[in-house]
Amino acid sequence: MAKRDYYEVLGVAKTATVEEIKKAYRKKAIEFHPDKNPGNKEAEEKFKEAAEAYDILSDPQKKQRYDQYGHAGVGGASSGGGFGGGMSMDDIFSQFGDIFGGHFGGFGGFGGFGGGSRGGRRVNRGSDLRVKVKLNLKEIANGVEKKIKVKKAVSCTHCHGTGAEDDKSVKTCETCHGSGVVTRVANTILGQMQTQSACPTCNGEGKVITKKCTVCAGEGIVTDDDIITINIPAGVAEGMQLSMSGKGNAARHGGVNGDLLILVEEEQHPELIRDENDLLYNLLLSVPQATLGTTVEVPTVDGKAKLKIEPGTQPGKVLRLRNKGLPSVNSYGTGDLLVNVSVYIPETLSASEKETMTGWENSPSFQPSKTMKEKIFSKFRHMFD
Repeated sequence: MAKRDYYEVLGVAKTATVEEIKKAYRKKAIEFHPDKNPGNKEAEEKFKEAAEAYDILSDPQKKQRYDQYGHAGVGGASSGGGFGGGMSMDDIFSQFGDIFGGHFGGFGGFGGFGGGSRGGRRVNRGSDLRVKVKLNLKEIANGVEKKIKVKKAVSCTHCHGTGAEDDKSVKTCETCHGSGVVTRVANTILGQMQTQSACPTCNGEGKVITKKCTVCAGEGIVTDDDIITINIPAGVAEGMQLSMSGKGNAARHGGVNGDLLILVEEEQHPELIRDENDLLYNLLLSVPQATLGTTVEVPTVDGKAKLKIEPGTQPGKVLRLRNKGLPSVNSYGTGDLLVNVSVYIPETLSASEKETMTGWENSPSFQPSKTMKEKIFSKFRHMFD
């Protein structure tokens, strides 16, 4: 199952501060804590999921890689495994217990469930923009810069994204006095209960437009073409999703832009086959080449490489060219080029060629040894183990 976006897991914006991320994690951990949800497997998984999200977003370096490359930048492809799935409850309690100001092991360590939410102006967020980028093996091996043209929502240049015709056409909301929230007090059997919600007059923005922009009709955004430069890191793979913060659709009234999500599509190479970070090539030799030995050229992502074939090379032998594969997107090294040797057996022979082959038929050099037979049998049996 694909992992959810870490910001979505914690319910915070990409512009959230470390303190806001910590508060959001504390809220989720309280909600899904195993002491509050005994025997609830779904709650336990959400508890772990929140811990994983906090682990990444609370660390500036991990957060930077996640913002740029998504899940691929902090542990591989965006599915399965990961921090939360690989750590026990005790591990999570031990590592993050300090943010609760006391012992994390029990539910009582949270210090109760009172308090309320901190109000504030609503900040609009633009929607994310998704694009597909096709890459060949050479681009994947070396990394590449791509320029793409997209049609998206951009800030209106006439009103500079405010949605108002001019500076005098915006005023502070009289209902919420610019706070963006309204407070209601209700009497209950438990006493007075205070709640906050977005101001209905200004929709939580704290301001009201009296005269709308004539270009964008008060939205603060218009649709236009945009040229975006994308830096693709080396080692990406088919299906990976990269992220560029703030390069998506612009938001209404000068809010926070959405993100550009880049889905990687990999073009098939005419000769090479990718196996994670290794590359595979099927080399077909003639009988004389395999018997006498030779030097051949094999394709690589950057051109050609010479490969020495030793005399007596057998079909099925795999030759390895180290570091001729693809780099890891997480900088964990470079794969190899694996050359699988096949030998072509002629299907038709002339009379003289048949006579020559018949003369070799009973030659000891052309009879497989006992050791060779055992090797072939061992390989064959291994295929079915």
